[in-house]
Amino acid sequence: MEPRGIMGGLYRASEWIMRLSCINLLWILCGSPFFIFLAMSLLSLLNNGVPEDQMLVFVQQTAILLAILAPFTLFPSTAAMFAVARKWVTGDSDVPMFKTFFRGYKDNFKQSMLTGIIYSILIVVLVVDYFFFFISDGGKNVSSIFIGLVVLVIISLMNFFSMLVHYHMKTFQLIKNAILITIGKPFRSLSTAILCGFVLYVSFTQFTWLLIFFTGSIIATIAYWNFNTIYNKLQQQLEDMQKSEEEEPEITAELDREDLVKTDYKDSK
Repeated sequence: MEPRGIMGGLYRASEWIMRLSCINLLWILCGSPFFIFLAMSLLSLLNNGVPEDQMLVFVQQTAILLAILAPFTLFPSTAAMFAVARKWVTGDSDVPMFKTFFRGYKDNFKQSMLTGIIYSILIVVLVVDYFFFFISDGGKNVSSIFIGLVVLVIISLMNFFSMLVHYHMKTFQLIKNAILITIGKPFRSLSTAILCGFVLYVSFTQFTWLLIFFTGSIIATIAYWNFNTIYNKLQQQLEDMQKSEEEEPEITAELDREDLVKTDYKDSK
């Protein structure tokens, strides 16, 4: 029997801490080649191990190598994490985490890999363009445009993962619908960007240990929760439309009945 009161709250909190940290660790483990190389690259930048005149070349080489690793490691691992987040958001909090994670990894591997290739190429182009304009004279204002584009692409990627674990669709259908939702629901996209950006900011600047235990799983849960809100609203709109279509013939038949027309109006015809 689950304890109640303060002890019950502490018990539930500890359960969620364990769930989030476990899935985050699995995500990092399955995507470890990508994360190890990314960490090494960031350490080189932070420790001023890259000369300023070699910065653009370093960024290009790093981005290309990360883009090669990501589709085969990061993307399938992220799809698996979203599969677990879907269960949590839809109310199945006691789902077996390891089984759900690795089943999501296996079932979505091919589609996440193909999408990873497309998105990786796109992100590499945007990141390299950003650094190119950032280090060039008078190009810093232009570089901010590429930051916005990268954020937009990442949000559409989160919507893609949410749809991947929710629908049976072809890969390009998923990509197309993810982009349409990102553009068509700007407020939801903005809220996803703000919430996930806040989590990343806190993780990188205040509590770096969150990166190991919580950052990825929290972001996946936030992103899927936002997508699920959009999905529920679309479902409600569809049900209302279907209900309206079913009621329309009945209303028309009711209005056509002569015995319901007021006498004064019948006499005036």
